[in-house]
Amino acid sequence: MSQSSEGAVRTLYRPSLALATDLYELTMAYAYWRTGLHDRDAVFHLTFRENPFQGGFSIACGLHAVIDYLRSYHFADEDLAYLAALQGPDGCPLFCGEFLQYLKAMTFACDVDAIAEGTIVFPHEPLVRVKGPLLQAQLLETVLLNLVNFQTLIATKAARVVLAAQGEPVVEFGMRRAQGLDGALSASRAAYVGGCVGTSNVLAGQLCGIPVKGTHAHSWVMCFDTELEAFQAYAEAMPNNVVFLVDTYDTLDGVRHAVQVGKWLRQHGHRLLGIRLDSGDLAQLSIEARRILDAAGFTDTPIFASNDLDEHLIADLKRQGATISIWGVGTRLATAYDQPALGGVYKLSSLRTADGRWHDRIKLSEGSAKSSMPGILQVRRFCQQGRPVTDVIYDDESPIPADCTVVDPAAPERRHQVPSDTVGEDLLVPVFRRGECVYDVPPLDDCRRRAHQQLAEFHAGIKRLTGPDRYLAGFEAGLYQRKSDMTIQVRGSRE
Repeated sequence: MSQSSEGAVRTLYRPSLALATDLYELTMAYAYWRTGLHDRDAVFHLTFRENPFQGGFSIACGLHAVIDYLRSYHFADEDLAYLAALQGPDGCPLFCGEFLQYLKAMTFACDVDAIAEGTIVFPHEPLVRVKGPLLQAQLLETVLLNLVNFQTLIATKAARVVLAAQGEPVVEFGMRRAQGLDGALSASRAAYVGGCVGTSNVLAGQLCGIPVKGTHAHSWVMCFDTELEAFQAYAEAMPNNVVFLVDTYDTLDGVRHAVQVGKWLRQHGHRLLGIRLDSGDLAQLSIEARRILDAAGFTDTPIFASNDLDEHLIADLKRQGATISIWGVGTRLATAYDQPALGGVYKLSSLRTADGRWHDRIKLSEGSAKSSMPGILQVRRFCQQGRPVTDVIYDDESPIPADCTVVDPAAPERRHQVPSDTVGEDLLVPVFRRGECVYDVPPLDDCRRRAHQQLAEFHAGIKRLTGPDRYLAGFEAGLYQRKSDMTIQVRGSRE
């Protein structure tokens, strides 16, 4: 019986993970407490600036791990004992005892809104919004980025690989090359959300309920005097799970040996479930292997391929006429080989000051791309005839105008009027209210289906592997003007 995926974090690790953070989050929290700012309400947003892999979309992922983490968020005695032992450069304690007692008594009290896993998302859109006491919201920065950045990256990579496979199944094979046990587990889960049909990672199968796949490696064949003997022994040991790896010595001879044992399987009421190619010219070898299989009457036996595959190599193999029908993708998927980080950020955008009112906050930079957006943000997706046409990022505290104008963040001179006949849906939904989870966490399979359905709804142009179209996801014109005005005001005050 598989466990629910939202329990994976606490199952793998100790109950308290409050110290899964950067030190500067705690030093800022201490300074907030010392200056009396700690209980001021604040709003932070988790966003990213560019789609990964030079692609046209991303897939939100990691929310279930966030929920699991926040449900048990607290500072345990051993956490506080460790913090009490930390010293500054002067040899004095870094944190005073009263502050540590404050952390011990602290109860998580933030509101958290997030975009559901499996949702197609775009740059600048808030994937997570945290509203609550400044100290608590600040402490969540590092862990939220850790949990959401990586899984969003891998889910997006998996979706690209699955698109390249054009409906043929993709299995995630990356555990042995992943960044640690936790990286492997997160990658397997996110790859499943992105569209993979299974994983080689048995722990992910146990904790997340993902189908597990696999048969044997080259070492099995090398333990016998001949390849034929090895295949026969494996078929006798596991007749209901036979996919032969045929390239230990000579690939096409390996296919012929698989055929011989496949006939034995048929005679005993079983079937050859496939052969796997893991080296060489996969296009040409698959074509020759297909001829051998078909000539022997194994027309329904699929050819499985692995060997450092990614979306670009799969697309190229298909252009060459490869007869591969199942794809095992490992290193380049589980490690996001060509772009190992999403680059998500977590920025303060509004602060409730002593007068009780919300005041916008903005981070400026020498490069405009790194400046933040003020306000309490929400994302509304507008559709026509069931197809998304534009996303609008707006201030949740202000009603969105009926004649909404969207500003393209990449080219602010470009303005787009949202058609009056479009239907809008807000993407950020309540997840926690005053520290209590109010979200009905869907099964992992539902998140996977959501990603598949959403990809089908979007225009094909954004799904191209190279040179994709840009989907218009921009800022409501009034909000963008507020940012511009604030930028001028803040820069002017510094002169």
